[in-house]
Amino acid sequence: MPRVKGGTIHRARRKKVMKQAKGYFGSKHRLYKTAKEQVMHSLKYSYRDRRQKKRNFRKLWITRINAACRMNNISYSRFINGLNIAGVVINRKMLSEIAIENPEAFSDLVKMANDALTGNLKETTKTTSTKKEEKASKTSKEEKVATKDLSKLTVAELRDMAKEKGIQGISSMKKADLLEALK
Repeated sequence: MPRVKGGTIHRARRKKVMKQAKGYFGSKHRLYKTAKEQVMHSLKYSYRDRRQKKRNFRKLWITRINAACRMNNISYSRFINGLNIAGVVINRKMLSEIAIENPEAFSDLVKMANDALTGNLKETTKTTSTKKEEKASKTSKEEKVATKDLSKLTVAELRDMAKEKGIQGISSMKKADLLEALK
């Protein structure tokens, strides 16, 4: 049986690793074996750190919000709980930006959270009731649009519509099945 040489594939695979190892220190960018090992570690680190970056930023935002809350004589947990009771939906990134850029607006949010915690929800109940009315009008508009063309909606939106109509077994349905069930 003749000998088969894997020259071009072998060389291409090595060139790819060496290209990824460009800029590494010492033999890690010159020698294939060490370069391959370092590239594998680097890919592992980058995968891990993309997730850790999200955690670190959330920690930073919470620390900033906590500092701003302490300046307004409320704890972070009571502030977040008060916002949830008041029906204010705002993420921590935006809260930290507001705390840094506009302390007056942040103190208004703290006041709103305190009112919600004490039970004085006169202003916030009006906003939540109007939000509910707006949401109802949006859903009626969405239903009009959905009746025209359901195929443009995502599977999640179709499943929500099916839940509202009380259709059973929607978790295992595909998009085509959901479209048929909704019509």
